[in-house]
Amino acid sequence: MNATASAYKLFDNVELNRFEFRHGTDSELVPRIEYVVAPHEVVYLTHTRVPPELEGQGIASAMTGAVFRELDRRGWQVVPVCPYIVAYLERHPEWERLVADRFEE
Repeated sequence: MNATASAYKLFDNVELNRFEFRHGTDSELVPRIEYVVAPHEVVYLTHTRVPPELEGQGIASAMTGAVFRELDRRGWQVVPVCPYIVAYLERHPEWERLVADRFEE
């Protein structure tokens, strides 16, 4: 993770169903991973968004790692719907243990 990405903090914006990766008070440039919570502590990760101004700085990867650490801490399982999340799991197989069993290929 580069210095820029390491300055961000993860927040769970429950009202908007998304994890936000915030840096300071800038509310315009908020990288996020949207989700849908299902029964039995399962969360569908549906969309990853990084504002164009922040692309190429490792923020999406850092944010996704932070989300997986948080979900692991909670004991939740993941259903990767977003193509970026699927690709992240291919690059980081250590998190495959969080993928909900009935959704594994």
